[in-house]
Amino acid sequence: MCDNDDISVITTFKQHSPMRSHRIPPNQQLVGPSRWPFVGERTCGPGKPEWILQVGGLVERPFALSLVELSKLPQTSKSIDIHCVTRWSKLDVEFSGVLLSELLNRAVVCANAKFVAFVARSTRNHTSSLHLAEALELETLIATHVDGGLLPNEHGGPIRGIVPGRYFYKSVKWLERIELLAENQLGFWEATSGYHDHADPWLEERYMAANIDRRLARKLIESKNFSGQDLRSIDCSQRDLSGLNASGALLRDANFSRCQLHAADFSGANLSNARFSAADLRGAKFNNADLEGAEFAGADLGGVDFGGCSWFGTSFCIVDDAGNFTAGAKFDRTTQFDQAAVEQLTDHQRRFVDEGQKRTANGR
Repeated sequence: MCDNDDISVITTFKQHSPMRSHRIPPNQQLVGPSRWPFVGERTCGPGKPEWILQVGGLVERPFALSLVELSKLPQTSKSIDIHCVTRWSKLDVEFSGVLLSELLNRAVVCANAKFVAFVARSTRNHTSSLHLAEALELETLIATHVDGGLLPNEHGGPIRGIVPGRYFYKSVKWLERIELLAENQLGFWEATSGYHDHADPWLEERYMAANIDRRLARKLIESKNFSGQDLRSIDCSQRDLSGLNASGALLRDANFSRCQLHAADFSGANLSNARFSAADLRGAKFNNADLEGAEFAGADLGGVDFGGCSWFGTSFCIVDDAGNFTAGAKFDRTTQFDQAAVEQLTDHQRRFVDEGQKRTANGR
């Protein structure tokens, strides 16, 4: 129920990104037009065969729609640029569906509703939320189609909320409920992985500030034992951490730039968006690690074991506007990785790794 009689949806939101001179936000890599990487879960959670979209919370007229009923509402098509938090972007993706504003006008939003939450039918109960005014200003789309066809299940079909201008984790897959709230509720990725709640790619709002106890961090660094620890955004740059045990650690957004990490063990660690620029990683183990969005430009990767790793958005060199490689990582004949991981890379990064393989095979 609403708290008062002012129930119109009149919105403005003034928090804007900085001036955008390029379509690609900072530190993103462009994937080819025919590629759309699979990230996260690939199928929805269990539920009734008929998909129903519910709109509720702080609204005067809660309602539910079947897919057929949703298709009969005014349809909108929008060309959207996808920007994943793991540093890859895909341009000009044509999504079609119903504007969020169309649904909320039908529901009649209460004046005390300040946020909108998107709830998925997923095994891990994924959610995300936005300031209501911002969600409307960004022209959030409740999409059922992409590039002229039905939205595939692995990419969030039959219904996905599409939020233009935000990292794509804000665009919730398998959308089942839209809920209007008086107070914000952190979504799944924001609460569990520390992803930034605002998620502006041009501001590089990938992660919220980490709350790491400095004394504990110093003690762990001195012990060279991070095993099983959650140390998001820890700064270990320019330290000698040779032989570090970081197996199974949660090290998203960690900074290991210019570190001595000879024979370090990162097996099974989550190193999404971690930085290893110019690090000495000779003989390190990354077996089955999550390296999505990790940076290795200029790193020494001789003898590194990357078996079973995920490489979506991973970079091994810097690519200039002309497509030239600089600050390339160093491979040798003993560097181990799966070809399946190479195929996950963007075109430029894959070409760099392929050329590196050829050079080492020829003894150069």
